[in-house]
Amino acid sequence: MVDKKNEVTLRPWKPGDEAALAQIANNRKIWRNMTDRFPHPYTHDDAIAWIAHSRTEPENQRHFAICVGEQIVGGAGFTRLEDLSRRTAEIGYWLGEPFWGQGIAPRTLAMATEIAFRDFDFERLQATVVEWNDRSCRVLEKVGYELEARLARGTFKDGVVCDAWLYARLRPSGAPS
Repeated sequence: MVDKKNEVTLRPWKPGDEAALAQIANNRKIWRNMTDRFPHPYTHDDAIAWIAHSRTEPENQRHFAICVGEQIVGGAGFTRLEDLSRRTAEIGYWLGEPFWGQGIAPRTLAMATEIAFRDFDFERLQATVVEWNDRSCRVLEKVGYELEARLARGTFKDGVVCDAWLYARLRPSGAPS
């Protein structure tokens, strides 16, 4: 999917992306805002493993490289939750630090949201944000996600017990599911 205005694209991860992924993802400031599945330091071996995983991922999830032109600038994706929450997906995104503050994240999140609702039967998309990541809260709000809850002391990251914010966006009324 392409946003022609600034040539922001989402595309599947592919062999050959490893060096760019490892270079841009190996940043403590990014890791600090991500789930613990996102390693730090982020090595070339981590990039190889992630790209292999993303190319064989099950039908209930999608993960994309975020590109501006041909340059990889981050990643985005969503994963279906399980059991009673099986019509809900956790959605997430990250950008390399040199690309922060350029409007790429809201465009990326809007594209990933559109794909999730268009291609899947999700009724709800949600994102959990650590309390210190105000920028991500603003991105979610710009794309129509609403703050639903403060998860008091619900997160342990970087050696700190902290609050987290739960944001959600529902499938538009009348949209097929």
